[in-house]
Amino acid sequence: MAGRVHAWRQVGEDRVLHDGHLRVVGRTFEMPDGRTAEWELLGPIESVGVLALTDDGSVVAVHEYRPGPGRVVLNLPSGMVDPGESPADAAARELTEETGWVAGGVEVVASFAAMAHGLWTKHAVVARGCTPTGEQALDELEHIEPVLLSVDDLRRAARAGEMVGTDLVYLALDHAGLL
Repeated sequence: MAGRVHAWRQVGEDRVLHDGHLRVVGRTFEMPDGRTAEWELLGPIESVGVLALTDDGSVVAVHEYRPGPGRVVLNLPSGMVDPGESPADAAARELTEETGWVAGGVEVVASFAAMAHGLWTKHAVVARGCTPTGEQALDELEHIEPVLLSVDDLRRAARAGEMVGTDLVYLALDHAGLL
């Protein structure tokens, strides 16, 4: 199928072009025909999104403002994996920090490249047996309202474009047998 497509070879080291909330690196590639190409790549980033299920089958989600779409959206509890932290530990931490809920158990169900022009790995996580502790611990730039939804309402919101991270939603729902 891809018999005539060949990998490019990275030339030199990554160059940091921007290092703010997100990092952008520049990377030079040599293509199979010998030409070079400069690319800007988002990352490296590693993040988690948590489908948090209660024992009665409800989903713990969040409403928050997201700068990309420029509006308040519905989202799964999510965030960055800290250096040295496993995706499962990051998912449990982010769930509690953002919602005040604690998972009985977490399972990383998928890991994938988030985009073609980035060094971003996303991890879809299913958390089961979630219970409230009532203790959010938000970062200074987070303004988050936890909400409980039915699985049907989560699927409807994803289909209607009311969410970000729908790739994570569908992978997690599929793994949980809830599509």
